[in-house]
Amino acid sequence: VLRSPFYSSFPQLVSALHSLTRHVVFRGLTGAEDILALFPENFHQNLKNLLTKIILENVSAWRNEAQASQISLPRLVDMDWRVDIKTSSDTINRMAVPTCLLQLKIQEDAALCRNSPVVSALTVELSKETLDTMLEGLGRIRDQLSAVANK
Repeated sequence: VLRSPFYSSFPQLVSALHSLTRHVVFRGLTGAEDILALFPENFHQNLKNLLTKIILENVSAWRNEAQASQISLPRLVDMDWRVDIKTSSDTINRMAVPTCLLQLKIQEDAALCRNSPVVSALTVELSKETLDTMLEGLGRIRDQLSAVANK
């Protein structure tokens, strides 16, 4: 078995390269100047240029791979709704309560379903008060998204 200083520092080298490439991918660096600025000043110039060239050649593939391997929340595929009136009667009084039936079709993350996404239906019954609360909350979410998008 070879015992040289290179072999003992090899895991550190791999770890440093991994950290560097992750930083480049997740920060969205696409220019050679941006990547070269990450190296220490006393880093070997030819090695710095070679590593930068290799990173630039592969960064788009690495970014696509990173995005494809992310776990995401279920995605809303379709929505349908209807208003029903619940009625009941007895000899004393008659009751008519409107309710909203909301059917959501949700697609699970393909990565969690062995690349064959499962679409499931979820039905929710909402009273007028619950629907008002939900719509108010969705309005706040819409306003926050608009504020972020306009920045």
